Amino acid sequence: MLFLFLKSLKMKSKLLFYLGCICLICVVACKKSSPTDPTTKLAGVVFGTTYSIKYVADTDYKTSIDSLFQITNASLSTYIADSDISRINAGDTTVVVDNLFLEVFQKSKRIYKETSGYFDPTVCNLVNAWGFGYKKEQQDLDSAQVKTLMAHVGFDKIVVNDRKLRKEDAAVCLDFNSIAKGYGIDVVGRFLESKGIVNYLVEIGGEIRARGVKFNGELWKVGIDNPNTDGSRSFSKLVTLDNQSMASSGNYRKFRIGANGKKYVHTINPKTGFAVESNLLSATVFAPGDCADVDAYATAFMAMGFEKTKLFLAKFPELRVVLLYVNQEGSIQEYTNY
Repeated sequence: MLFLFLKSLKMKSKLLFYLGCICLICVVACKKSSPTDPTTKLAGVVFGTTYSIKYVADTDYKTSIDSLFQITNASLSTYIADSDISRINAGDTTVVVDNLFLEVFQKSKRIYKETSGYFDPTVCNLVNAWGFGYKKEQQDLDSAQVKTLMAHVGFDKIVVNDRKLRKEDAAVCLDFNSIAKGYGIDVVGRFLESKGIVNYLVEIGGEIRARGVKFNGELWKVGIDNPNTDGSRSFSKLVTLDNQSMASSGNYRKFRIGANGKKYVHTINPKTGFAVESNLLSATVFAPGDCADVDAYATAFMAMGFEKTKLFLAKFPELRVVLLYVNQEGSIQEYTNY
């Protein structure tokens, strides 16, 4: 059955995106269902972070999911030199992209337009230069250096025709890091659904896709992180997911202090090229659709800041959020329409 699924999947994609430096998935736990709790639970490490998968069924799909995660690397991993995306970034114009790449590209293009460029996977060169990308460069860039790199930013500089990607600017670098973790969750969710499983929760690094209910009929409940900067973890609130996807983005954990003493955050503003905090500490986004979409929106909101995000939400009422921001008095406030 796995062969048939993979054969079908190959027509659609090669799956997922490899977000971290780990090249192989490591499944560290599998808890089988019991007569009193028919929930199978998988947990482990993937994409440089942890994952947790729960579904109401007694079949162990660990091996299948393992295979799905491994297939992705040949298509979209910027950490593998001969992956499709790495070859494209290196200037190889012969790469024929698969349906996985095509779907992520099309989603990215749509959200790039919707957010007026605040979501832009071509900010890749700046992410690397600031020290948060796969090249592990680390510089304290000045305005002139940022301006030079900004000349190669813009998702509209890339087009796909007949499954071949063409760059209008050869120096443009593409990285789907800010959407791919959510997309990977969608792939696992779709796989489970293909097996007839309708009650499940898939979580990778805090991003979640929840469908149906737990074995006892209750909706899935998850926590939203507080913006703690000391490495500790606590939750600001618990939320219930009713056939929704959820993704969070925040600069309170992933940042560095430069040689000049300034704080640089991992969210690069595609409009300015600088790794500077907005007044938004964290953005958690909910929607009934794909996790990839809310993953991308959460990233865009961090660059937009609080006020622009509120204006954006007025145009997209299907999106629900919990935003933690700093007001003019310097205190942390919460805004939510959830």
